Amino acid sequence: MKGLFVVIEGPDGSGKSTVAEGICRHFKEKGVDVIHTREPGGTAISEAVREILLDPKNEAMDPRCEALLYAAARAQHVEEVIRPALAEGALVLSERFVFSSLVYQGLCRQLGLAPVEAINAFATDGLVPDITLYLDVPEGTGKERMKDRLADRLESDKKITDTVEAYYRILAERRRGELSFIDASMDAEQVLSAAVEAIEKEYR
Repeated sequence: MKGLFVVIEGPDGSGKSTVAEGICRHFKEKGVDVIHTREPGGTAISEAVREILLDPKNEAMDPRCEALLYAAARAQHVEEVIRPALAEGALVLSERFVFSSLVYQGLCRQLGLAPVEAINAFATDGLVPDITLYLDVPEGTGKERMKDRLADRLESDKKITDTVEAYYRILAERRRGELSFIDASMDAEQVLSAAVEAIEKEYR
């Protein structure tokens, strides 16, 4: 059986990890083989790239370098983890994928959507999610939830923090037809239920 590739997207603080963990529990209890992973990361090489990307000491990093490093980490992730798991029929659940790069590097860093899409099409060899769950939260929710967390390189960059939530909304609206919107302002059980329902429509 062909696997299913599910991506969870949304601004920092929208609850991606919590929802992902709930989805994993739900489907594992049903006997489904679930691979839960994240970006940047998911492999030893990709996690090493993640450390470079998020280290506050690397504040001199050029936006193009940043975009290429995200794509490089993604290329390894796809070939080492995602494609093999899908070939085995697993449900692969990734926190973030190309959509996040379009927001951060394409819009926040003003590199443009087309160049970022191009390097990521190469990095993923054309792999796209079967479902992208977009966790939609009210404006300011992410900043409020993240205020007590130690900031990484991107989270301490005002060029990012001042624009990222707005750009997530802009791109999500622009690409609404590609996303399954989840109202993440609901209570946790309702959010999880909506996410599971969206997946089960495809995974039966």
